[in-house]
Amino acid sequence: MKRIAQTRSFTSLIDSDCIYIDKTKEISSLLMHERVFISRPRRFGKSLLLDTIGTLFEYGTEPYFHGTWIYDKWKEKKYPVLRISFLRFSCTDYGNFCRDFDRCIAGFARLHGIDYVSQDRPASSMSELFDLLEINKVKIVILIDEYDAQLAANINNPELYECFRTAIREFYSVIKDELLIKFIGITGVTRLKDVSVFSVGSDIHDASYDADVATITGFTGEEIRKYYADYIDLAVSLENGIAEENVTEEQRGELIDRLAENYNGYCFDETNKAKVFSTWSVSSFFFDLYRKRFVCFGEYWYENGGRPTILLNYLKSHTFDISSYTGCIYADSDDFLNPSSLLNMDQTVLMCQTGYLTLNSRLDSFSSFKVCLKIPNNEVRRALAQVFSSSVFSSYIRDNPDYRSIFCKADASTVVSELNGLFNSISYEKYPVNNEKAVQSYMHVFMMGGNLPVRTEVQSASGRADIVLEYDSRRLVLELKYAETDAECEKKLHEAIEQIKDRKYGLTLPEKPVLKLALVFNGDSSVRQFTHWAEVK
Repeated sequence: MKRIAQTRSFTSLIDSDCIYIDKTKEISSLLMHERVFISRPRRFGKSLLLDTIGTLFEYGTEPYFHGTWIYDKWKEKKYPVLRISFLRFSCTDYGNFCRDFDRCIAGFARLHGIDYVSQDRPASSMSELFDLLEINKVKIVILIDEYDAQLAANINNPELYECFRTAIREFYSVIKDELLIKFIGITGVTRLKDVSVFSVGSDIHDASYDADVATITGFTGEEIRKYYADYIDLAVSLENGIAEENVTEEQRGELIDRLAENYNGYCFDETNKAKVFSTWSVSSFFFDLYRKRFVCFGEYWYENGGRPTILLNYLKSHTFDISSYTGCIYADSDDFLNPSSLLNMDQTVLMCQTGYLTLNSRLDSFSSFKVCLKIPNNEVRRALAQVFSSSVFSSYIRDNPDYRSIFCKADASTVVSELNGLFNSISYEKYPVNNEKAVQSYMHVFMMGGNLPVRTEVQSASGRADIVLEYDSRRLVLELKYAETDAECEKKLHEAIEQIKDRKYGLTLPEKPVLKLALVFNGDSSVRQFTHWAEVK
């Protein structure tokens, strides 16, 4: 059984005999472009992708590419590789950023015996390097990782954002059309026209949604079956108490189906066909399985990269319509394909680029004015709830550290009191609550973000309950109504009570004690509370 390693270094994977899922066929397609950019969310294998490409150019196929698709097809000679990771440069001080960048260039020059003189700006550093390369008649490969790190960190600091944007723009103007560059590969989370990398006239091809490289990062189901076969059998054997050699194909398929529910569904394919699993989440799942010897579908992406600086900072200064993030979510095609600046990016496009939404339609700017997006899987759905919950309900969470245990045992009046305290903590200017869908969405986000055992629109024989909390010891059923004025509340309450009774909400298996509540949220601007409620026996 090969080891699992989560690293940005391709050579470390091979030297340590760890699992490497062969992406060299897709890499070969990517390298058909001499200058290319690819966008992916954090923790999606971008750094490993660049390092694999760098290893090919530095070493050729020996000794690291035995057994890969590209092994007998790569004919390029070797080139010096300049690796520039913007994650390693200062995001808070422009002067330090320039010095960090210059040290990176100086280190490369020193390694290759080039007599480099330090400069004070990234553009000057690159110009100096190219002048020296011209003297030595040397072509190089440039790999730029997370080019937008400084911009993402300063979405709420327009002045510093502009300093970094200008520096990056000047840097790309130096490398544009430079004949001493054999290949440029750039990665990032966002695609921004205001840094000139992808603007009109740019010589860099944006391959973010190219069908032929759609699976260049992420794992397909077939790849998981092939490369993690031993771990799949281990998982099934541990869950079912059977020997690994007795695991059936049906059991393997069932485990992969559950992996898919939690970690699959990302689409970077303009034709909306190829879907991939999160690399970090799948590897972490199997790593924990081997280490702990039991199956647990953890929330790995959110804890190790799913809290993107861009989105968290955005929420500090922008309003957000949480209730709109259900089902299919639509973005303007031009906004999706040509985002201009992080400072004014459409929030739905930002959600997609940071990994909380993914493509759910063909990407065709000529035939559609809208792009359909969706939440890719359960892990992201929970992560999104945590992001929203920590932003919307921050004061309630701070003042009620034991809120997760309240609803498990609380009586009806306590449940209503806690829900009113919850809604009292909302900033209604940023997060309006103006219909029944909004009330349900905010409650669902809060409960899911707090890891409460919540489900919405729970199907029974006669209908669907709005919210159900399913504890081991009891079931809590909430039927919600919204009234615009106090005069409507009694009528709405009667509707909720009759709905619970007529549709027999809560009477599902397994049998357990059930608390059924009809709740009416009074949306009058002077009230904004659950003013009418009843426990339904």
